[in-house]
Amino acid sequence: MMAKNKEPRPPSYAVSVVGLSGTEKDKGNCGVGKSCLCNRFVRSKADEYYPEHTSVLSTIDFGGRVVNNDHFLYWGDVTQSGEDGIECRIHVIEQTEFIDDQTFLPHRSTNLQPYIKRAAASKLQSAEKLMYICTDQLGLEQDFEQKQMPEGKLNIDGFLLCIDVSQGCNRKFDDQLKFVNNLYIQLSKSKKPIIIAATKCDECVDHYLREVQAFASNKKNLVVVETSARFNVNVETCFTALVQMMDKTRGKPKIIPYLDAYKTQRQLVVTATDKFEKLVQTVRDYHATWKTVSNKLKNHPDYEEYINLEGTKKAKNTFSKHIEQLKQEHIRKRKEEYINALPRALNTLLSNLDEVEHLSWSEALKLMEKRPDFQSCFVVLEKTPWDETDHIDKVNDRRIPFDLLTTLEAEKVYQNHVQHLISEKRRVEMKEKFKKTLEKIQFISPGQPWEEVICFVVEDEAFKYITDADSKEVYGRHQREIVEKAKEEFQEMLFEHSELFYDLDLNATPSSDKMSEIHAVLSEEPRYKALQKLAPDRESLLLKHIGFVYHPTKETCLSGQNCTDIKVEQLLANSLLQLDHGRSNLYHDSANIDKVNLFILGKDGLAQELANEIRTQSTDDEYALDGKIYELDLRPVDAKSPYLLTQLWTSAFKPHGCFCVFNSIESLNFIGECIAKIRTEASQIRRDKYMANLPFTLILANQRDSVSKNLPILRHQGQQLANKLQCPFVDVPAGTYPRKFNETQIKQALRGVLEAVKHNFDVVSPVPTIKDLSEADLRIVMCAMCGDPFSVDLILSPFLDSHSCSAAQAGQNNSLMLDKIIGEKRRRIQITTLSYHSSIGVRKDELVHGYILVYSAKRKASMGMLRAFLSEVQDTIPVQLVAVTDSQADFFENEAIKELMTEGEHIATEITAKFTALYSLSQYHRQTEVFTLFFSDVLEKKNMIESSYMSDSTRETTHTSEDVFPRSPRGSSLDYNYPDSEDDTEGPPPYSPIGDDVRLLPAPSDRSKYRLDLEGNEYPIHSTPLNCHDHERNHKVPPPIKPKPLVPRTNVKKLDPNLLKTIEAGIGKNLRKQPSRVPVAPSEDIDQSDNYAEPIDTIFKHKGFADDIYAVPDDSQNRIIKVRNSIVINTQGEEENGFSDRISKSHGERRPSKYKYKSKTLFSKAKSYYRRTHSDASDDEAFTTSKTKRKGRHRGSEEDPLLSPVETWKGGIDNPAITSDQELDDKKTKKKTHKAKEDKKPKKKTKTFNPPIRRNWESNYFGMPLQDLVTSEKPIPLFVEKCVQFIEDTGLCTEGLYRVSGNKTDQDNIQKQFDQDHHISLESMGVTVNAVAGALKAFFADLPDPLIPYSLHQDLLETSKITDKTERLHELKEIVKKFHPVNYDVFKYIITHLNRVSQQYKTNFMTADNLSICFWPTLMRPDFENREFLSTTKIHQSVIETFIQQCQYFFYNGEIVEAPNAAACHPPPSNAVQMVEPMVPLQLPPPLQPQLIQSQLPADPLGII
Repeated sequence: MMAKNKEPRPPSYAVSVVGLSGTEKDKGNCGVGKSCLCNRFVRSKADEYYPEHTSVLSTIDFGGRVVNNDHFLYWGDVTQSGEDGIECRIHVIEQTEFIDDQTFLPHRSTNLQPYIKRAAASKLQSAEKLMYICTDQLGLEQDFEQKQMPEGKLNIDGFLLCIDVSQGCNRKFDDQLKFVNNLYIQLSKSKKPIIIAATKCDECVDHYLREVQAFASNKKNLVVVETSARFNVNVETCFTALVQMMDKTRGKPKIIPYLDAYKTQRQLVVTATDKFEKLVQTVRDYHATWKTVSNKLKNHPDYEEYINLEGTKKAKNTFSKHIEQLKQEHIRKRKEEYINALPRALNTLLSNLDEVEHLSWSEALKLMEKRPDFQSCFVVLEKTPWDETDHIDKVNDRRIPFDLLTTLEAEKVYQNHVQHLISEKRRVEMKEKFKKTLEKIQFISPGQPWEEVICFVVEDEAFKYITDADSKEVYGRHQREIVEKAKEEFQEMLFEHSELFYDLDLNATPSSDKMSEIHAVLSEEPRYKALQKLAPDRESLLLKHIGFVYHPTKETCLSGQNCTDIKVEQLLANSLLQLDHGRSNLYHDSANIDKVNLFILGKDGLAQELANEIRTQSTDDEYALDGKIYELDLRPVDAKSPYLLTQLWTSAFKPHGCFCVFNSIESLNFIGECIAKIRTEASQIRRDKYMANLPFTLILANQRDSVSKNLPILRHQGQQLANKLQCPFVDVPAGTYPRKFNETQIKQALRGVLEAVKHNFDVVSPVPTIKDLSEADLRIVMCAMCGDPFSVDLILSPFLDSHSCSAAQAGQNNSLMLDKIIGEKRRRIQITTLSYHSSIGVRKDELVHGYILVYSAKRKASMGMLRAFLSEVQDTIPVQLVAVTDSQADFFENEAIKELMTEGEHIATEITAKFTALYSLSQYHRQTEVFTLFFSDVLEKKNMIESSYMSDSTRETTHTSEDVFPRSPRGSSLDYNYPDSEDDTEGPPPYSPIGDDVRLLPAPSDRSKYRLDLEGNEYPIHSTPLNCHDHERNHKVPPPIKPKPLVPRTNVKKLDPNLLKTIEAGIGKNLRKQPSRVPVAPSEDIDQSDNYAEPIDTIFKHKGFADDIYAVPDDSQNRIIKVRNSIVINTQGEEENGFSDRISKSHGERRPSKYKYKSKTLFSKAKSYYRRTHSDASDDEAFTTSKTKRKGRHRGSEEDPLLSPVETWKGGIDNPAITSDQELDDKKTKKKTHKAKEDKKPKKKTKTFNPPIRRNWESNYFGMPLQDLVTSEKPIPLFVEKCVQFIEDTGLCTEGLYRVSGNKTDQDNIQKQFDQDHHISLESMGVTVNAVAGALKAFFADLPDPLIPYSLHQDLLETSKITDKTERLHELKEIVKKFHPVNYDVFKYIITHLNRVSQQYKTNFMTADNLSICFWPTLMRPDFENREFLSTTKIHQSVIETFIQQCQYFFYNGEIVEAPNAAACHPPPSNAVQMVEPMVPLQLPPPLQPQLIQSQLPADPLGII
């Protein structure tokens, strides 16, 4: 059973390969190929094929187990599968004859038969005979595979007869054929199949092969197979054919001629080779080794196939060739890189044409080696050539191998380099020549296209030489230069016309009339016309300038890093630090000083006399003063000594002070000259900076002979010189003394020196008290214009070079403190140096005792800015004008400088101001004494200045309300509690416009802590440091502070109720009734217990009211009186209660005005601008009209710029740019008057509400119908899409988004730029998120029709009354579907955006409710002229809030969202009148709250409504 289940074993056949064998005499020098044929068949892989097999063996090898003393070899077996799938095993035996390597005769074997008989044997036997592999196996059998012949015996089943058809080696073919014939006869006797294998057909001799074929044809069934063991052609075929003859059941193989079989084999090899080469080419690193790559590829089929066919050796050779190619390619690329880099190296080392133009390449190489940069460009290698060194692998080393320069390619590069230098020199010359040609053409204007100019230069030699690209590049450069110059000149022109821009309140936005006025004035200027072809750039510069005027900061200053504020901060930070460090070294341990070095200066022996007197009063040079002993080191020097300066300050003697003694006018003058010389010389040579600040003391010597009549004169002159030098003056004490110098004088002088030393120590004390730093007696502001052609060091040097200069309080980076003796006492002066644009905020908001206005006498713009600034300064504040130029000679040599200096001096004369000049080349004018007289003048007027400031601040506090009128960056009026000087024991009394008996305002000490609200009550405010104007420019408005209870004051009288009634009666009788929509509480509601009357004008201001708080009485009959910005017209002449008398008495005092009304020069400048735009009016008419127009403008008064227009909300709360002027006001007044007359006529149909035009330029995009701005592919207007994308990308979390107003100039600029280029990037414009948000709202405000159609407003109103929330939302959704498709898409887009904004409410604080308040007027365009609409404003706002909250429900089929506030979910009451706060669009600060006043308002007792 088991035998049946065994699988049948494949048949096994034994084939004997026979052929010519024997000694060299028998077979020649080589065999017939029997061994190679057997080798190729049994082991066909190329690596296992050995082309050399020897038959000459030693006796030992012959007796080994492989040969085994036999003349045949066992090659092993091959399992072969035929075409029919039947396998068989073929054992291969080679019959040969082994020759003894000693005797060269056949070895003796057990079988002594000759080869022919032995080869024909059909049975072979050899015990333990091993399989033969190669010749190297003999003797080393253990190193090879050991496989025995099966059972030690084999039965031969067929014979393979080998015939060599090649030329042979010393062998005749006929002899071989004869041997084969005999062998064949012997083989045929065995009756075994025989096949002839024609071997070595790759070296075939044709007639030999034909003879073999003829031999075979004479035999029966004898087949010839043409083979080649070397190329593995038909080797397998001959064995397969023999097996078929032994087993007839197998298919007969097709015998293919050698050439055809060879072609097939070679094609197979070629294909495998191609695949292998591609495989090898994947290796890109020429450092790769065969071992690494072969291990990596050994399992790849293409690799294995090639190895089998061609062998490892050929594969390795192929790989080596590829690696060599990679290396050569790498070298080639490196060489190419070096050659390409050579021109750059030559440009670095040999860039001068004059040096290399006539040098050979070898000379140039020597020159390059001497260059300092040679090592950075080239590397000299120790081994050469470079491509055979490891330098080729240093890919990061870009230096060129120096031996590469010896090649012809490098020399050619050098020659090209020289030629390039020559041509480039010529090209540059021609470009410059062409540039000069363009500069000579006068009509080329900025912005002129190249095409308009080319016709004028086409014949130019330089133009013909250079290329078109070069000519365009030169013209472009020329254009950039003239454009840049024109823009700089245009900007300079704008500054020259500063009065045009600074005459308006800085919180306003210029109206279209103002812009027209600006263009009308500027259009006459050639510098304006120069940018005619660049009108958009010109407009952009103008808008940028206006934006800077209205919002000036040092960050946005047009001078950039040359802004005066930045320069001053840097200079003070460095100078004050060095100053303090130097003083700390000089006066180290000055608090406990024991030794005093004194320098005594006098004339005609006075110095020595004083020194002798001091020594007389001393004991061993020790002087007792105030209970302490001081060691004195005296150094008297005569003032006439030529060694004065060298003796004054040496390394061994550093004086703490200098006593200057005099006894006559001559000696006093001489001493003054010496001190000036000492300071000037010390400052010039900079030997020691503090030498110039040495403390001096003037001492008057006693007149011993008689009482001199000149003593009072000497005292006066001495005191004057001491004031000028800022030093103490020691007078002769009263009484008669026998000596020239008195002990009292000496002690007083010593105390002065010690005090000065102690003061210098205190200045540099590391921990000064805040109280000391803040106690400034005077606050002076020095103004300079950014970009002026002088350094801030020049204008600050008079203070920085002073020994009494120190740093201001921490945080005041642009201020310094100056200690000066003014009058009889030392004063602390705070000098704040600012640019003019920063000084504007200080001028309006802060207490300033005086201004030092600096201008450059070389620059008209500097004078223009000074005029504009000075015009608005109150004439109570002293001013010092300072002109800056190089030297005094400029005045006589330069007419422009002379004109500007004369103009400055003339203005100073007109306004009674100080004028001086600073010269950059002079040292004397850098001394503090330049401003001593000005400081004295300021000190004299200090009380009046502070009283005026307190009065103005009081009125501003009374007239403004933070919540109703948001405070602008510079418009806010801040309250400060400034400490007075040590002389001021009491603050100035508050100014009362009614009388001295009634106090309407708190005292100055109290008013700094409280601010009046709209009812006259006080609530606390926080004070701010002086130099906080930078912080005040932030647009954030602080929240109102809850008022504290009033503290009763017993010394304040109440306002007489009868007086109040008199005022009201006067208003009611004489004022024309003004329609107003702002509710005013009647007089009955006034709390009689309040200490203050209600300032009605703080709620609103009528158009007829004058802005000026100070009104000059007309006459005794028709007297106009301003009381806290309210007008009382006195028609009776005198009032019973004495009111008019008090007013007259009060107005008898001089009221502050502005310098522009005091200087004809300043006023004429402003009037000249007015004449240019109103040329049809006379001068008087123009001035009158100008004043009238200014009064009518809705931009607040000059005294209080915070007052906002009363009725601006009529044009739409959300409109960002509604302007008003006198003409519009007049039209409205006439319209209302005309309407009042026609009340009795039948009412006509109401006209459609048209919003005022916001833009002041023509646009083909903004203000267009929405349908014209969209397409079916892009349903959202591009501008809306850009704005929303910008906001959501950059500012979705911005606090107060859509609530905080952006820069109006930036908003206009965004739209203007978009008008010119719809593809403009908002990010590249550098605008803020709030400006983009404002521009987006302005887009909707400018639409001809609101986004939510008027036709649906009533439906929305009715739907909002539905109480059920779900039903209400459903109805609203149906109304939205009625929108025009275009409106619907845009509405959906903007509401979705607002919903995303509201989702960030935790960071931007903009809930849906806040957003709806900001956006509903924009989306619905309400008509505030309609009283009926006012009663429904809250409902419409809540509708927009619902749309934002329920965005997903309305537009995306989402679920209804629960509102965060339960109250927000309920619909508004049906009675809309009861829930609306009519007439008051904004909340007022506490304690005044908006009253719910509608029809219940009683008759207005004042006759205002």
